[in-house]
Amino acid sequence: MPALLEQPVALRKAASVDRFAVRCQGLTKEFGTGDNKVMALSGVDLDVNYGEMTLLVGPSGCGKTTLISIIAGLLNPTTGQIEVLDNDLTRIGNGKKTRFRGEYVGFVFQQYNLLPSLNAAENAAIPLLISGMDRRKAVKKAVECLELVGLHNRAHSLPSQLSGGQQQRVAIARSLVINPKLLVCDEPTAALDAKSGQTVMQLLRQVAVQTDRAVIVVTHDNRVFSYGDRIVEMEDGYVKRIYRRDEVHLMGH
Repeated sequence: MPALLEQPVALRKAASVDRFAVRCQGLTKEFGTGDNKVMALSGVDLDVNYGEMTLLVGPSGCGKTTLISIIAGLLNPTTGQIEVLDNDLTRIGNGKKTRFRGEYVGFVFQQYNLLPSLNAAENAAIPLLISGMDRRKAVKKAVECLELVGLHNRAHSLPSQLSGGQQQRVAIARSLVINPKLLVCDEPTAALDAKSGQTVMQLLRQVAVQTDRAVIVVTHDNRVFSYGDRIVEMEDGYVKRIYRRDEVHLMGH
């Protein structure tokens, strides 16, 4: 197993879809103790492929957000094995996990989390600015990412001057500005109307799904299930079933 962040070039090489970006084996996660103990994950086995969009679906409280938090290195599992981008996250400290996320993981959330005093380009540039990149260079790269999501002409607009769908596109540009190898999206369409939600999912497929990147989307929105290459149905903290895109019609049967 390569040491964390010692081989960044290898992580940037194009990967075939038969390589796993994420491997979860027997993951459990407990919160609380004694009578207050809650089992959020009950033994999750899941592989996530490069070059695919994987949707995590299921009722509230089934463990979806807990699972992606472990995959992104924000939470530690209680037991089990988790490998992300060839790194064993159960064997590295929090400091290295922070560096790992900063360099290789992009996030898109239900709430756009844009800073109201910054324009679209400045908001999209935040991950680069945090990493220490020169401001002019960071904003230039952010504008390039805004162009990818169709917002090049709104680079100087404040969040208050943008619609909800446009703000989410800025958030997507922000997540892509570091060219992440893993993109994690938590309910990215939940705050949007149907048309804007479809636009966001189309953009994710067009600009985020690449042969050397894995995209994981948590969603309750069955209107967007058809955008996933695989749909992972969770229930009570475990993976109930995995569907291919052409099997969406079987869900609920």
